[in-house]
Amino acid sequence: MLSKKQAYLETRIERELAAARQYGTKNKRAALQALKRKKRYEKQLSQIDGTLSTIEFQREALENSHTNTEVLKNMGYAAQAMKKVHENMDLNKIDDLMQEITEQQDVAQEISDAISNRAAFGDDFDEDELMAELEELEQEELNKGMRDVRLPSVPSTSLPSRPALTRKRAEDEDEMKKLAAWAS
Repeated sequence: MLSKKQAYLETRIERELAAARQYGTKNKRAALQALKRKKRYEKQLSQIDGTLSTIEFQREALENSHTNTEVLKNMGYAAQAMKKVHENMDLNKIDDLMQEITEQQDVAQEISDAISNRAAFGDDFDEDELMAELEELEQEELNKGMRDVRLPSVPSTSLPSRPALTRKRAEDEDEMKKLAAWAS
């Protein structure tokens, strides 16, 4: 009903606005009367909008209340079910059981460790000593290899006073000077 009245008022507002434009400056009194009616219709439309908003808010609140009631009811059922499940459980018995399980796991681990460890049949060597001995053997091999290496002898002739590259550069510079002198 309110929605229909809203639509009716909106059409009335449009008509009054059209009438005010039609009268315009020709008939100011009629134009003012049309604008006043338009304002009253707008006020009524605003009241209807407020009423619809209030009704919508109440409907949402009611839906939320219903949802909350259902949630609380289900939570109560869950609490009762958990209580029934836990009635037969004794916390001390659970602690004892968990302790027994832990002890049995420890025993199983000890058995597994005992089985997986190699029996010591005189194999108990110090790892550091073995590594030191290996390094000594490697050093001996290296020293043997160095004895057989022959180094070249030192040359007995004296080295040239000017390196070949520098000599070549000096020759190129001399040629450039000759070319420059010829060009000028």
